[in-house]
Amino acid sequence: MLLDGEFYTGLTTTRGDTSELKACAEETVTKILANDTSFNRPGMLLGKIQSGKTRAYIGAIALAFDNGYDMAIILTKGTIALAQQTYARLKKDFSQFIDEDKLQIYDILSIPANLPRYVLRQKLIMVVKKQADNLERIFRALEETYPDLSKRKVLVIDDEADYASIGFRKKREEDIVQLNKIASQIDELRKRVSTSTFLQVTATPYSLYLQPEDLVIPETSEVFMPIRPAFTVLLPTYPGYIGGGFYFEESKDENTISSYIYEEVSLDELEILRREDKRSFKIEDVVDSGRVKVLRKGIMNFIVGACIRRIQQKKSGEREQKYSFVVHTEYGKASHTWQERVVIKLKEGLIESAVQNREIINQLIKDSYEDLACSLQFTNSTIPKYEEVRHEVIHALKDDYLIINKVNSENDIMQILGENGQLRMVTPLNIFIGGQILDRGLTIDNLIGFYYGRRPNKFQQDTVLQHSRMFGNRTKEDLAVTRFYTAQNIYEVMKRINEFDTALRDAFEKGAQDAGVVFIHKDPANMIKPCSPNKILLSTVTTLKPFKRMLPIGFQTNYKTKVKYSLEELDRKIQQCELTPNTDRPFLIDLNVAQWIVDDIHKLLIFEDGYEWDIKAFKASMEYLSRNTDDLAHRGKVWCIVRRNRNVSRKKGDGRFSDAPDTPKTEGALAKETAIDIPMLMLFRQNGKEEQGWRGSSFWWPVLEAPQNTRTVIYASDLIEDASEESNT
Repeated sequence: MLLDGEFYTGLTTTRGDTSELKACAEETVTKILANDTSFNRPGMLLGKIQSGKTRAYIGAIALAFDNGYDMAIILTKGTIALAQQTYARLKKDFSQFIDEDKLQIYDILSIPANLPRYVLRQKLIMVVKKQADNLERIFRALEETYPDLSKRKVLVIDDEADYASIGFRKKREEDIVQLNKIASQIDELRKRVSTSTFLQVTATPYSLYLQPEDLVIPETSEVFMPIRPAFTVLLPTYPGYIGGGFYFEESKDENTISSYIYEEVSLDELEILRREDKRSFKIEDVVDSGRVKVLRKGIMNFIVGACIRRIQQKKSGEREQKYSFVVHTEYGKASHTWQERVVIKLKEGLIESAVQNREIINQLIKDSYEDLACSLQFTNSTIPKYEEVRHEVIHALKDDYLIINKVNSENDIMQILGENGQLRMVTPLNIFIGGQILDRGLTIDNLIGFYYGRRPNKFQQDTVLQHSRMFGNRTKEDLAVTRFYTAQNIYEVMKRINEFDTALRDAFEKGAQDAGVVFIHKDPANMIKPCSPNKILLSTVTTLKPFKRMLPIGFQTNYKTKVKYSLEELDRKIQQCELTPNTDRPFLIDLNVAQWIVDDIHKLLIFEDGYEWDIKAFKASMEYLSRNTDDLAHRGKVWCIVRRNRNVSRKKGDGRFSDAPDTPKTEGALAKETAIDIPMLMLFRQNGKEEQGWRGSSFWWPVLEAPQNTRTVIYASDLIEDASEESNT
């Protein structure tokens, strides 16, 4: 039975916690008291990115204090900013008890060496960065300075638990797996306290799986069983929470705000912003150069969008807010310096154009206004007139509302860090340019523009979605002027990882973690095998779930004369498969025939500008879904439907590549009706007309749909040979 004492009652009352949040904290502490935890079997508080995890575990600390715990040690991500942000939050939430000398909070870097017993008898909270020297300090505090503390009942909270906390490194010379240094220290910390509970807090459910297990997987095994936590508590999202579903799922519906959020950046533009090269781009041309047109559009959308929101707020009697825009494409400091020069030069050019009333500034404002108006129509707020917005933008430029902050070191961030541990915005319009320091965990208020360019080949254990600071509490009005700029291939990787994230969380919510999630890959002998989850490369994962669609996008056809004979041969092969030519009904084909067809289609498509079709994942997924069925008559078979004389344009009206040769009401409905235990391969023969963006040659467009009875499967096209600690990825 939980004791609802003064700490928990006082904290939750002062904060006005919702019943859902309190239920989460109470469930967490109930399970803490009922379970033995360890580093290998921690308790787990699982939330979503920017969903209020800190607020939840602070509530759990208060309730734990009422139920026999004397001290909490909070392990934060390894930056001063995040440690200070956590420290400031704790001081604010527990201020009543600090004032009453019932609780004290210390950063391990500044803990006094002569605390009297009067203080040590109080409840204590220690904030420790996950860095080697900080962890050594807490060791010394527990063993040398205040040895009695190691005998107290301690709740150890690993905040933002991820690969840095549970990562493993394979020692080549010994061919064994051992904990990396930070993880070893965290485990050692738990051991040095006689009575401790270990609670991990994360938004990345797959971090539970990125752990090796001391077992040999049998040849016949199809499931890799991960080390599971002692218990898992799911943190509910709060009203107004915006996460991956908004950016990567709802965006498929053209009648939503989210469908306007993403705008594509070319790989050439990202390369220009990587380093200075006067042969390809002259900084003096930044105001009108086509080489950085999306960055310029992004910053103009940011300025115009912020001005629109401030006009709306002023008219409704609200406080006018300050807004932010983030540029995060590289980790190298030289790149940040170059990007800062480009953005400063753009700012100077915009101000000069505003002062001299040049036509270019009016055109840029108008273009952004028209772009943002498309998404603003989905709100209930009045859209200000163009002339009113233009006047406000010109005023903002002339009066220097815009500030540019380069943030790529602890020193940089400390200069602009507020007392609450968040980036301080000193003007109405704030642009932050940086790398790792702007990554996960750091809160950036009123972010309405994010220009992102991390390379997909760096997307390994680290959660790419965590890099996006756009998640969290966002109003519909702010979302209407929000834009996300990145390359299409990066966006596709993020979308795949969001699917991965969502599928695993769904598995947890349904209790499926106790049965494991399937992790598979193809071994050198071309056999589908289970694989250790800590080996997967997230940029190459494919998440399979019921009715998941897989298809190539972003491709171009070859010229008619170059593919004529190959296409005719493919046509004959497909026609031979049909029981009745031109039938509308699904028919069964052998898996090997389906794979031959897919291979032949792949040879006729051209992929450029960073786009690719993971043909290996497509075929392996089809094979896995075909072979793993209890229906012996269908094992090794694939359902197929063929459609001809189709005329889908290469790009949609908004400029993005088409991704739906099938339609939900016809082929989609037929697939759901038929594909119960084995997958459906849909083949669409497109006419490929030049007026529709193709090159005048017909081609086949395949779509694979997973069957209804698909179990959650994670397929990895590539594996990491050496899962070493990645501090910079």
